[in-house]
This record gives sequence, structure tokens and C-alpha cells, in this order.
Amino acid sequence: MFEHKLTRRAVLASTAGMSLASMLQADEMVTPSGETIVTYNPETADFPFEVQRSEAEWRAHLGDDDDAYEVLRRAKTEQPKTTDLWKEAHAGGYECRGCGLKVYDGAWFEPLDKGWVFFHHAEAHAVMFATDGPVPQYGQGPNNAPRFGLTEIHCRRCGSHLGHHLRLSGMQLHCINGTSLSLA
Repeated sequence: MFEHKLTRRAVLASTAGMSLASMLQADEMVTPSGETIVTYNPETADFPFEVQRSEAEWRAHLGDDDDAYEVLRRAKTEQPKTTDLWKEAHAGGYECRGCGLKVYDGAWFEPLDKGWVFFHHAEAHAVMFATDGPVPQYGQGPNNAPRFGLTEIHCRRCGSHLGHHLRLSGMQLHCINGTSLSLA
């Protein structure tokens, strides 16, 4: 296990990412109790990302992998243990599958037997945050959405959905879909 220090620079970088996310086009979800949660969907975003593609171009880029398209472009969450990336750290790091931007380093990998890839933090200026509603794969449903809204993590270059920021096992972690990553 690695020791990680929270620095002023890391907080400022995270704040900048959160501010950027607040400028993105968002979708609204209304819970059965009538509460509204604003969520971000990369497929419908109108933010001028560096990498932009049509739906057909995204599907061709992802090799017509429907699961990858659903995760990266429609902000879905993969089922646990869908890819082998969750099992161990990989030297050299991890890139966004949507655009190749290096988003995580293998040194920040946290081994947890949950079925997703966990990191303590991302590369500087590589990700941004948005609000998400309940995630069924985490045992959440629309009835507990107001209590369990999550913070989504997106690639800052192409807007693709990577995963969520969670408190787990006493740590603040990036819980990332293996489908969203490729090895650097």
C-alpha cells in the first residue's frame, strides 16, 4: 500500500475539475419522491472537448463494443469483474479508452476485491467531476437517490465517463470501470 499526501495543489486541481463540470450540459433525473438530481451525460454534452466524435465515429473507435459505448458515452457502470484490470496494478499507467489521455498511474492503484479498478487519485488535470444519480451496480435505486448521489469522474479531454469518486474502506478512492481504460 502507498502513502499519499493531500496537498493544496491536489485540492485546487480537484476544485478546478469540479468547476469545469458545473459548466457542462446536464440531464435531470426526478426521483419517485419528486426530488431532482442533475446528472451529466457525455453523449448529449455540448461542451467543446478537445476530442469530439459523432456517435458513429465513437462506435467505430470502440470497435463496435456496445458495453464500452454505454459506459464511456452514456455514463453507465459496468458489472463488477467485467475486465481483468481490477486484479493488479500495471506499471506505466492507464489511459482513457476514449482518447488515450493518461489518467492514472499504476503506483496509485489500490487493490480491492470489488471488481472495479481503484486509484487514490488521477493524473493532474486529467479528470473532471460531475453529479450522478444512484448506481444499481452499487446496490442503489431511485428511492434512495437523494441520499446516495455520487460524484462521477470523466476524462477532461473527451468527456468520457470513467467511474465514480467514493469513500470506501476508510479511503477516498476513484472507482473506475475497467472498460473505460487501456494500458499506457
